[in-house]
Amino acid sequence: MIRAFTFRLRPTVRQAQALSEMLRDHRSLYNGALQERRDAYRHASKTSVTYGDQSAQVKEIRAFDPQRQGRWSFSSQQATLRRLDKAFTAFFRRVKAGQTPGYPRYKGAGHFDTVTFPKDGDGCRWNSTPHDPVTRVRLQGLGHVRVHQHRPVKGRVKTVSVKREGKHWYVILACDDVPAEPLDRTGAIVGIDLGVTHLMTTSEGVHVANPRFLQASADALAEAQRALDAFPQRTRRRTKKHRAAARKVAKLHAKIRRQRLDHHHKRALDLVREHDVIGHEQLNTAGMTRAPKAKPDPDNDGAFLANGAAAKAGLNRSILDAGWGQFLAILANKAESASRRVIPVNARNTSRTCPQCGHVAKENRTTQATFECTSCGFLANADHVGALNVLDRAGLALCAAA
Repeated sequence: MIRAFTFRLRPTVRQAQALSEMLRDHRSLYNGALQERRDAYRHASKTSVTYGDQSAQVKEIRAFDPQRQGRWSFSSQQATLRRLDKAFTAFFRRVKAGQTPGYPRYKGAGHFDTVTFPKDGDGCRWNSTPHDPVTRVRLQGLGHVRVHQHRPVKGRVKTVSVKREGKHWYVILACDDVPAEPLDRTGAIVGIDLGVTHLMTTSEGVHVANPRFLQASADALAEAQRALDAFPQRTRRRTKKHRAAARKVAKLHAKIRRQRLDHHHKRALDLVREHDVIGHEQLNTAGMTRAPKAKPDPDNDGAFLANGAAAKAGLNRSILDAGWGQFLAILANKAESASRRVIPVNARNTSRTCPQCGHVAKENRTTQATFECTSCGFLANADHVGALNVLDRAGLALCAAA
């Protein structure tokens, strides 16, 4: 298995400054490579520049600017150029598919926060001094940086990434050949229905609360955002107060993200420990949270009809606050590590199908929380009914695969 381990870095003042300079120089390399591609396409008869062309120039760039580009790892600079090449590959893929392309953009100081070392031992080395009781990571141009290692690293370290989040620095280790840790079999199978009122409802009738972390911090976040927006456009990014206001907004968002992540990890772990097989709906969260299309008014040029965008925006915010996609990804990873099985099933009509007689009708769901079959009169909680149908479909898929 491939797993990532994230640890907090404890750099000295000089090392923290050098880390910021490393980000700055890699960002400069990224933006310069992007500019070269743009200029080649616009002014050289639409000539395309490839990753191989730009990678061959790195040696000359390092020799031309030894104080900045020359002090960092050659392989990490190649990884930065691969990052740009990946952005262009995704851009052309979207163009061919007829989607919104999203041309690669220049990275500002707050939008380039990660430097990747493609191979442990090439420009970086994890725990290079095993006799030292303090864990350290060695980075070219910085030396040995202390690491707060709160759990053991398993498997073989493949890549090492350094990331900045606010004022903190982290090292991310991508490891291969991570051994599984199977749990004792329980013989239990469960279906779960994801929702907004409750994060999920199990087929056993258990409702797991949705803390709504974004909504709980909405007032504090709105106040911090108003304080940030109060600065005139001409003074932004120029004053100490503006930078402090921006850090406050970022700190609140980071707290919300950590709270949601912690909640998802705990709830997924509970499911994996108690069940051998877990069924869930196969959801298209991106499609569910897409804004409704505008409806032009045929009687008035330039005017539009009401399309429920305001109400849909509130629902989209609630869905994204619940974080279904993140929860399912965490659940799949934990299940794989514990040798459990996760079965995604078709979500179509799971909340409209009677689990007792099989009757499918829109009218079966009388309210958001109530299910009452119009055929047999079966009455139950709507989310519980959805979980029961998910369990039934997961069981059929399990039998078909056996």
